Amino acid sequence: MMMKISKILNNNAVIVRDGDEEKIAIGTGVAFDKKKNDIVNPNKIEKLFVIEDKEKLQQLLSRIPEEYLLISEKIISYAEKQLGTKLNDHIHIILTDHISFTIERELEGIHLRNKLLNEIKILYWSEFEIGLWAINYINEKLHINIPEDEAGFIALHIHTMKPKSKNLKETIYQTTIIKDMVEIIKNHLSIRVEEDDLAYHRLVTHLRYALTRVKEYEIRTLDDEMIVMIKNKLPISYQCALAVAKEVSGKYNIHLSEEELAYIALHIERLRK
Repeated sequence: MMMKISKILNNNAVIVRDGDEEKIAIGTGVAFDKKKNDIVNPNKIEKLFVIEDKEKLQQLLSRIPEEYLLISEKIISYAEKQLGTKLNDHIHIILTDHISFTIERELEGIHLRNKLLNEIKILYWSEFEIGLWAINYINEKLHINIPEDEAGFIALHIHTMKPKSKNLKETIYQTTIIKDMVEIIKNHLSIRVEEDDLAYHRLVTHLRYALTRVKEYEIRTLDDEMIVMIKNKLPISYQCALAVAKEVSGKYNIHLSEEELAYIALHIERLRK
């Protein structure tokens, strides 16, 4: 079906009429030498999608270099291919805005440290790999040096735009709690943890599921006798788990069950050894 241009956003982005629906068409030079009501060359369209907040996209595109939009779209396409799923259409505004801001900061020599980087690497490793690809792509394209921390920020944006994912605020909140829990464990035991330690990865992953289970009904898998045995056999790890429970209860009003504490104690014991 032929699509007519309703509005030109910039040289690489136009609003088109596709049947009864308005869509955003993006592609290198898609609007070159075009005007309103002209037919779009379908071979020029690299991405076609619906966005409710067209005004916001227009404002964004009016204040950023056109190249940033194409870079963002390349990353989105790569992410969708790697994850095997379509991301929420809002990713086109959110990621373009974020990447534009990141590049501006980098050019000004401002580097933001990602305090959740280690946890993001473990919890959202697929998205983090995409984030690494993204910063390498940007660095090669613009001859700059965006640090690894930014791969973590991009990973969070991509994760929260996946189907059925939590929003960015909730995801960051949960990841922050997990980071706090790990810090309590490390301080309580006075140990250093290697990032590539399998026991550390298992602990962090389990803590995420533990926080999810707090809000959900879960069938018990540990009986009382087993819980008592873990308390008695692993007193140091169980006391450490109690310290974690006390902290998250006071700071975040999250209450972990005895069964959950026993599981956490098992993971802490692995980490100790």
